[in-house]
Amino acid sequence: MQISSVLHDEGISRFKKVEYVRFPLRLGHDVFTQGRISPNSEDRMMKLMLAYQLLMELHEVDDFMACSTSAMREAENGFEVRDHIEKRTGIHIQIIDGQREAELVNNVVVKSLADGQYLHIDVGGGSTELNLYKDRVKINAKSFKLGSVRLLEGKESKNSWLKIKEWINQNVDYSLPIEAVGTGGNINKLFDLSSKLSESSTSIDEIERMRDYISHFTFDERVNKLQLNPDRADVIVPAGDIYLSAMKWAGAAVIHVPDVGLKDGMLQLLYDRACRKKKA
Repeated sequence: MQISSVLHDEGISRFKKVEYVRFPLRLGHDVFTQGRISPNSEDRMMKLMLAYQLLMELHEVDDFMACSTSAMREAENGFEVRDHIEKRTGIHIQIIDGQREAELVNNVVVKSLADGQYLHIDVGGGSTELNLYKDRVKINAKSFKLGSVRLLEGKESKNSWLKIKEWINQNVDYSLPIEAVGTGGNINKLFDLSSKLSESSTSIDEIERMRDYISHFTFDERVNKLQLNPDRADVIVPAGDIYLSAMKWAGAAVIHVPDVGLKDGMLQLLYDRACRKKKA
C-alpha cells in the first residue's frame, strides 16, 4: 500500500510518497498448488486490509484503488474472498486480468522510454507481462502464466517458456536494435545489487552475474548474509531466469529499470480521475 500526496510546482504535478507498507501474503502458495485461498490466508488478508483501512483513515485519504492479480483471479474462491473483505472493511478489490495489469504499468513505464524498440518485461508471482514498444508506441502485448512464485512451486503452465520465446520471435523486429525495460520487485533488487551503466540501466551480463552470485547462497545465507527479505530470497533467482531468458531471446544487451510498477499506474489513474472530476 502506498499513500501519496500531489505536489504542484510551475504547472508540473508530482507524487510525494507519504506512507508505504509492503506485506507478503503469498496467496500464490495456496492458489498455484490447491486452486483456492485457504481460510488461514483469507484471515491474514482480512487483517492486512483492516490495517490498510485504518491507515487510510488516519491519513484522511481522498480516494483509493485496490487491485489483485494472478493469484486472486485464478483462485476458485477469489470473488468470494473479495466479497468477504469488502463487507467487513468497505474496501472493494478489483480482480484485474493480465491485460489490465499491463495497461496500468504501461501508463507510467512509457514515460521513461526514448525513441527506439523496447521490450518491457514485468514479472510477478504468478504471471509475466511482455509489452513491445516502438518509438513509445505499444505494438503488442501478452500475459503469460509464468511467475516467480509459480516457478518456485513448480506449477508453471505447460510449455510456458516456449510460448514466451515464440511470442518474442514473432513480434520483435530483429533488424532494429532493442533494449529491455524491467519492472517488478525482483528486477529492482537485482539492479540495486548490480554495477550500473547509468542511473537506471545495466547490462544483461551484470544481471546474469548477480543472479548466479545469489544462486550460490542457501536461503538462510541470502537472508542473513545478503540481507534479502525472506519473501524475496526464495523467488529472486527464478524471477531472474525469466528476465534473462526474455532478454536473450529478444537480443537485448541492456535493461532499464525505472523503479515503477502497478502501484504507480494505479496512483496515476486515481489522479487523472480526480482531475476529470474537478473539471466536471
